Amino acid sequence: MFFDKRKRLKIHISLSKWTPRGLFARSLLIIVLPIAIMQILVTYLFFDLHWGQVSQFLSESAAGDVAYITKSYTDAPNPQNLAHLQKEAQDKLRLSLALQENAQLPKDIRRAKIPAYDRTLRHALSASLKQEYWFDTTRYPDYVDIRVKVPQGVLRFLAYRDRVFASTGGIFILWLVGATIMLAAVSVLFIRNQVRPIERLSEAAESFGLGEKVDLKPAGSREIRRATQAFLDMRARINRHIEQRTNILAGVSHDLRTPLTRLKLELAMMPQSEDLDHAKQDIKQMEEMLDEYLDFARGQWAEETENFNIKPILESVFKDVSRNHDNIKLDENIEDCQIVGRETSLKRAINNLISNALHYGENVIISLEKGDKFAFINIDDDGPGIAQNEIDFALNPFSRLDSARNQNQKGVGLGLSIARDIARSHGGELLLSKSQMGGLKASLRLPLLA
Repeated sequence: MFFDKRKRLKIHISLSKWTPRGLFARSLLIIVLPIAIMQILVTYLFFDLHWGQVSQFLSESAAGDVAYITKSYTDAPNPQNLAHLQKEAQDKLRLSLALQENAQLPKDIRRAKIPAYDRTLRHALSASLKQEYWFDTTRYPDYVDIRVKVPQGVLRFLAYRDRVFASTGGIFILWLVGATIMLAAVSVLFIRNQVRPIERLSEAAESFGLGEKVDLKPAGSREIRRATQAFLDMRARINRHIEQRTNILAGVSHDLRTPLTRLKLELAMMPQSEDLDHAKQDIKQMEEMLDEYLDFARGQWAEETENFNIKPILESVFKDVSRNHDNIKLDENIEDCQIVGRETSLKRAINNLISNALHYGENVIISLEKGDKFAFINIDDDGPGIAQNEIDFALNPFSRLDSARNQNQKGVGLGLSIARDIARSHGGELLLSKSQMGGLKASLRLPLLA
């Protein structure tokens, strides 16, 4: 049983290398390939059993007549016998006969487009004639030129083509090719109409994953309609869940802000002391935590997508941050990069990464790399960094590492998670690695505008 599974797996891997990737191409192959195999078998059987045998019979008959006339002339090579043979060949055998005195057989060989023509006639003439011969099946569209060497010169025969070969071969091939083209055209149109709803469903799912609005209606076959309706129902449930989550956290935030505001007023009216300052800091931290919870719950679904350039965004973010921090630099060699996304959300992700870098590092560098398909917004610092085996955990919501940078004393460990969610909503990813500066390198990978 185990070996049978391994064998089936090897066969599947081997076939997958040769089969097309797309559904349209695979569906077309499923329909067209059996038709092509059937047409090839029918053509082979037709030519082998019908056309080949009929053509062989006709060629042998024509070769026998040529051999008979040649022998009759060589037995009595005089003008009277030649004239008699010419009349007999014309009236009874559908052959045109002429004597080319003192002529030689041509040296050039002109081959037919269908090799079976030459092969069949050559076998027939070789079996019937003892003299040297030459023939041409290509020069005249309705005749076959056959020449035989005799002592007086060359006997030239012009035979009707249907006298030598079966005339149904070309018609059969033409009909076969025409039928194949017609069936292939119908198959392409039918499969195209069946695959198009699947492509629209795939595009809608990808657009929804990027947070874009999706206008999709069920179409196609029953199964595709059911899959489309299931996707629409799933989209509605996800949107409803996001809305409920946002509303709940917004309500909690609003309800908690009221007592926090009262506490701030009461603390402001109390005599100032060191303990009072600590209490104020705790209230401020609670407000920041509420804002971070709400930002994480809200996500980026309300913002519309648009085409924009990343370079001005980086310059704007750097200008804002550099007002309060002189230990941050922007690479001067950044290029223009056009992407599709949400400008405000992307600024938020970049600010989160910069704030994280400034909190743990003394120096921060912002750079932009442009590849073939992706742009990379890099935030490098010289802080303690994150161990390689803790990177995945650091990206989880609410994660707080004991010795790593994700232990944000001002928040609840959502900065990297929000940045990663924003990157993924743009079809990209947040990548964390060791920086050349010794700290952490946070890279926002974003797909470029095609």
